Amino acid sequence: MNLPETILIIDDEVQIRRLLEITLSSDGYKISEAATGKDGLITAATHNPSLIILDLGLPDIDGIEILRKLREWYKKPVIILSVRNSEEAIINALDNGANDYLIKPFRTGELLARIRAALRQIHDISNKPILEFGSLSIDLANHIVRKKNELLKLTSTEFSLLALLAKNEGRVLTHQYILKEVWGMGYIEQTQYLRVFIAQLRKKIEDDPAKPKLLNTESGIGYRFGS
Repeated sequence: MNLPETILIIDDEVQIRRLLEITLSSDGYKISEAATGKDGLITAATHNPSLIILDLGLPDIDGIEILRKLREWYKKPVIILSVRNSEEAIINALDNGANDYLIKPFRTGELLARIRAALRQIHDISNKPILEFGSLSIDLANHIVRKKNELLKLTSTEFSLLALLAKNEGRVLTHQYILKEVWGMGYIEQTQYLRVFIAQLRKKIEDDPAKPKLLNTESGIGYRFGS
């Protein structure tokens, strides 16, 4: 029998923690809670949850700083749940390692879907050397991409870009994060450079590059692979 996935909620609002506890417990998750950043870090270290839901407006330590500290060792998903709704705040959180970002007030159904997607991603990627998305297959070990069983000719940079996005299916990756991971720190401002490569990839892997279903643009922020 599989043990339930554990979720740590780091949020200072009692009402939000109660709502999340009821919602997530009824969906089969085991819940831990923390009302401060300090307690959240301690609980994360001692319980090693499957996923963390993190508020940014904590009373003792800003949530972004908590996120940075978590990412020094915690490799599992972190979903931000915050009233901060500016593009700058969202990009800052994603650039510092958040897997997803939801704005309060939120829909519980959407949150549950985001949690399932984040957990599915870590389980699938850790066990699959070959990723499959409909007729598209990506062999991570051998750097081979096929569409409808036909070999696609990708440059090494195109493959690195595609692999990064595919391994983070469902997660929004910012322009700066992608540029840093694929090209290096010297390219983090070259967003036009990235757009060119995305356009090239779409021509190769999408059925209709003008209406992409895999390489989706998140306006002003970055790209999300898949839905």
